[in-house]
Amino acid sequence: MEPVFVIAEAGVNHDGDLARALALCDAAKAAGADAVKFQTFRAEDLVVPGAPTAAYQKKQTGEQDQFAMLRKLELSAEQHERIRDHCAAIGIEFFSTPFSIEAVDLLVRLGVRRIKMPSGELTHRALVEHACATGLPVLFSTGMATLDEVREALGWAQAARGSLTGISVLHCTSAYPASDEALNLRAITTMRAALRLPIGYSDHSLGTAAALAAVSLGATIIEKHLTLDRSLPGPDHAASLEPQDFGAMVRGIRRITAMLGDGVKAPRPEEEDAARVARRSIVAAVDIAAGSTLQASMLACRRPATGIAPRDWDRVLGSAARVAMPAGTVLQWSDLSPTRNPS
Repeated sequence: MEPVFVIAEAGVNHDGDLARALALCDAAKAAGADAVKFQTFRAEDLVVPGAPTAAYQKKQTGEQDQFAMLRKLELSAEQHERIRDHCAAIGIEFFSTPFSIEAVDLLVRLGVRRIKMPSGELTHRALVEHACATGLPVLFSTGMATLDEVREALGWAQAARGSLTGISVLHCTSAYPASDEALNLRAITTMRAALRLPIGYSDHSLGTAAALAAVSLGATIIEKHLTLDRSLPGPDHAASLEPQDFGAMVRGIRRITAMLGDGVKAPRPEEEDAARVARRSIVAAVDIAAGSTLQASMLACRRPATGIAPRDWDRVLGSAARVAMPAGTVLQWSDLSPTRNPS
C-alpha cells in the first residue's frame, strides 16, 4: 500500500509573522509531515470591505470585518520565497492554496509541485480551470459541497487539462472545529466508488481520531491544521494540532497504513508457526500394520499440522498403508499406496 501523504496545514496560523511561518515549517518537518501548506491571497482579491467574519473567526479574533482580518494574515511574494527556500533547506515540500488567478501564477513561478483548491472555491469555475490548466497535481477540498458539485468541478478540471490525471479529492466538513456528528467519514468510501479518483480527508475536527479513521476508510491524503500554540488568537489555532499531537497523528497514520496491508486474504509469514501448532493432521488412532486398508475407525485428526490435512480425509480412506504406523503417527502421502497418492 502506498504511504499516506500527510499535509501540515500551516494555513494562516503564522498570523502574518514570517518567523512564525518558518517555525511552522520546522514543526511540520519534525512531526513527520510530507508537506507544509500555506494560503496565498490578497484581501482585496478575496472579499469586499465590511463582509462579516464567520462565527468561529469572530470568537477567535474578535474581528467583525473579514477584510480587516484577512489583511493581517497575508504573506507577500517575498515571504513566500523565503518560506519556499526554508522548506527546501530542511527537506519538506512547500505548497499553498491560491485564492486568485494571480496567486496560482505566483505559486507556479515559485515552483510548487502541487496546488490545493479550497472548499470555498470549488464553484469558482475560472479559478478551477486556471489551476488545473497548469498541469500540476491539484487537490480539491470539498467542504460544503454536494457530490454533483464535486462532479461539476471535476468536469471543469478535465476540460482544462485534458484528463483527470493528477487530480485528488478531499472529503471535508467546513466547520471549525467540526463536531463528530458532522464529519460523515463514510463519504470517503462513497466518493471513492463514485469518482474513481484518489480520495483524501481534510480534517477540521478536534484531536486525531478522525484522521486515523479516515485512513482506515481508504483516505490516501490527510490534511490537518498545525499550530505552535492553540491558545493564539488567530482564526484557525483552536481547531489545529500542536506539534507534539501532530507528530502522534503522523505516527498513528503510518502504523494504520502498515496494518491495512495489501487487502489479499492469505496467510501472512508471521502465521506460519501458528498454523503448524494450531491446525491438525490426519494421524493413526491405532497401530496400523503395513498393507492395511485405512478405515475411519483407524484414524483421527490431531495437531500438529505437519502431515495430511483433515480436508483430505475422504481421499485417505481406502488407501493402503505402505509401512507400519504406530498409533500417533502423523500420516504423510508417502506412507500411503500410490493409487491414492495425489499426482
